[in-house]
Amino acid sequence: MIRYFTEDVKFVLKDKLANNRWLKMVAGSEIRTIGDVNIIFCSDNYILDVNMRYLQHDYFTDIITFDYCEGKTLSGDLFISVDSVRENALEYGVEFDEELHRVMVHGLLHLIGYDDHTPEDEKTIHEKEDYYLKLRSVV
Repeated sequence: MIRYFTEDVKFVLKDKLANNRWLKMVAGSEIRTIGDVNIIFCSDNYILDVNMRYLQHDYFTDIITFDYCEGKTLSGDLFISVDSVRENALEYGVEFDEELHRVMVHGLLHLIGYDDHTPEDEKTIHEKEDYYLKLRSVV
């Protein structure tokens, strides 16, 4: 089950049902199923606090993924900074919703097992993001 929450921001995700279908399709394409996935929308300050408290990282980010997966069942918490997503959308010249979906699928890809620690890993995960973003319109 995919659930949506907010912490310290007023934000409502548009068309949650379509978003759920899309994320489930991504999981299925990667031979995974959705278990309990919580997507928590928050501010830059909130995600910075999470980053410092749990990961000992003193910097802002657009998403933090906590992985609770078991086998091929995806479970985890995806903390998404709405502030950073908005800034990234402006920086990259894309619509807010497109950048938001990119960040959501990025977090799900982390749960699947993709990483972004090396240039090769970054290239792979970005290619997967692009691929699944294109499929979003058909779901």
